[in-house]
This record gives sequence, C-alpha cells and structure tokens, in this order.
Amino acid sequence: MRHDPAVSRTRAAVRAALSDLDAGALVLAAVSGGADSLALAAALAHVGPRLGLRAGAVLVDHGLQPGSAAQSVTAAAACRALGLDPVDVVAVEVGSVGGPEAAARAARYDALTLLSDSVDAAAVLLGHTLDDQAETVLLGLGRGSGARSLAGMAPASDRWRRPFLGVRRSETEAACAALGLEPWRDPQNDDRTFARVRVRRDALPALEAALGPGVADALARTAALLRADAEALDEWAAAAVTEGMSVEALAALPSAVRSRVLRRAVVAAGAPAGAVTAGHLAEIDRLVVDWRGQRGVSLPGGLVAERRCDRLSFR
Repeated sequence: MRHDPAVSRTRAAVRAALSDLDAGALVLAAVSGGADSLALAAALAHVGPRLGLRAGAVLVDHGLQPGSAAQSVTAAAACRALGLDPVDVVAVEVGSVGGPEAAARAARYDALTLLSDSVDAAAVLLGHTLDDQAETVLLGLGRGSGARSLAGMAPASDRWRRPFLGVRRSETEAACAALGLEPWRDPQNDDRTFARVRVRRDALPALEAALGPGVADALARTAALLRADAEALDEWAAAAVTEGMSVEALAALPSAVRSRVLRRAVVAAGAPAGAVTAGHLAEIDRLVVDWRGQRGVSLPGGLVAERRCDRLSFR
C-alpha cells in the first residue's frame, strides 16, 4: 500500500502544497465524501503530521439531496478514522442567485470561510483535479471568456489550496481503492442538466475521440500558461497610474490592461464583481477611446459610468 503509485502521487502533491507552512499550523481538507476529497483527506492525514502540522477536515452539507446529512456523518467518520482532528460538519442553506451550481458554491465557500476563521486554520485544501481544471477551461471557452477565466482555478489563493490540479481523477479513485476507502458517488455527477456534467460526459470524450488522448492535460497546461499571462497583466493594471480615471491616461494603456483597470474601478464603485461582463467593459471603454458624446453606461448595482471633463466617473 505504501508504494502504490496513486497513493504516492496524492501524498507528494499535498506535501508540495504545504511545504511553506509553519510547524503547528492547522490545515483543513474540504471533504464531500467523493473520491477526490477522500483521497485528499487521506493524503493530508499522512503528510500533515510528518510536516509538523495539525490536520483536520470540514464537511459542508448542502441539504440538496435526500440523505445528505447521513452522508456527511459517514464521511466525517471516515475522516476521523484517518486520524484527522478536528472534523466538523456544517449545514448550509443554498439560495438561488446565479443558478443552482453557483448558489451551492457560494454557500459552500461562505461556510468554509467562517469555519476556517473560527478555528484559525492556515489553509483549506480543495480536491479539484486536473480533470476539473480541464472542464473549467472548456466551460470558459463555451462562454467566450477572457484569459482570466480561461486560466482556470489557481493552485493557491489566500487560504485556498488545490494540491490535485496536476492529479487525474482516475488517480484519486485508485488511491481510495488502494487505501480501502469507499467514496460516495454523487448522483448529480450523472445529471446532464448541469453544464459541467455535459462537458465531462460528452464534450471531453468527443474531443479525445477526435484529437487523441491527452486533451485534458493540454487544457490544464493552457490554463497554467494563461494564468501566468493574466497575473502579469493584473499586476500591470494594479500599478497603472490613471490620474483619477483620466481619459488621457486610460487611453494610453494597452486595451488588455485598460479593461482590467476599468473592471477594478467598476467593482470598487460598488458593482457586484460576478455581474460585470465583457459587454459592460466594452461600453465603458467606448467612453475612453470612441467618445462621441454618448450618454452614460448603465452597470450592475445601479451604477452609471459617465465621461465628464475628460475623466470617467461612476454614480
């Protein structure tokens, strides 16, 4: 068991993700009971103490399916059997804003944030795999998204860490089998009413049939490359001097940087970040580079962007 390649792979991935933490820090694995998160919990239980870290788990019960509470209890018991401590189960109420997937995700991250704050966790590990990353890139392509969205999920962002972005879903399943763990299979993973399920079950297999194996790996590599580009552009935008939203200063910036500056300004003015689209930014950009006396641009959150005295303002 100790030499099983899938087990070794998951442990190595978690070890690399935690190497910068100080001894004694608490790390939590976000666990659903599926193969990805259960393999993550097992790897953390093995690696954490060897790095001098405290290792625990948190399970979020979304209450969206019959028996979800019992499944959370079962998964929590599996985490405790692995030696994780503390292990907490948090029940949440999922709203409807943004659709069922987005609402569940928002409720989950809110719960994870509150719980990790309450126990002073240094990091929360998420079980997203290379396959999840590939699916995210394809979904972004289907929406016509920009580089930031196509860059997929970050390996690390604030407290969130995703050790398995280089690990295949088949490897997490193999690791669970090698360790004698019995993952829960979420029936929603077969429900084609969800776009991600259609990508997983239909789009990716079709691409591999047409282009040959390795499509998921190629999409994940694309995400990594685009992430480096997007981060460089974001840093440029953060450092750009716009002289209080001076139109002249904005017009001097490359369009890729200017769009990021405009997005930052819109969100800072109060627009919900998730509601600001490329279309909104394009209309604001016209106030800068294609000014013909047009009226202001209506934005989410009740905002209006206007050009006055050669400056952009938001009201």
